[in-house]
Amino acid sequence: MTRAQHPALPDDSHVDHSAPPASPSLLVVLTHPGAQLPAYKTDEAAGLDLAACLGDGEVLTLAPLERRLVPTGLRLAIPRGFEGQVRPRSGWALKDGVTVLNSPGTIDSDYRGEIAILLINLSVQPVQIRHGDRVAQLVVTPVARVSPVEVTKLDDTDRGAGGFGHTGRS
Repeated sequence: MTRAQHPALPDDSHVDHSAPPASPSLLVVLTHPGAQLPAYKTDEAAGLDLAACLGDGEVLTLAPLERRLVPTGLRLAIPRGFEGQVRPRSGWALKDGVTVLNSPGTIDSDYRGEIAILLINLSVQPVQIRHGDRVAQLVVTPVARVSPVEVTKLDDTDRGAGGFGHTGRS
């Protein structure tokens, strides 16, 4: 619908629709020497890379099927109305079988503790993690809060109660 069809619509002719929307700030405290600020590695990356923050010369070896919290040396203030989603790095998952165990992990906007990444090695080979290795990515996204309302019946849909695998594989 255009403004001519509906005069109550706002005039957005001056808006540059090709430009990304304004970004909120992500406040970051570096809690350890050598901690690295989260960073986008390309201009259009959706996720900020998070790096391991280990002691000088320290190497973590993640055995097959072992899970471990890997410190980042970061405390964050996720903006109110947003969440931080901690996700695996796809190349690392493909090449070495390392992934984020509770993916996506959620960082709530009121959490102020140090961020640690829960990794698991799903390969048959041990994997070494060194200081500065990028271990996960952080996607900051809006969150809609809802108000639960108890009812005795839900509306019917075509899907109904069809759950896992109800549409098949092909």
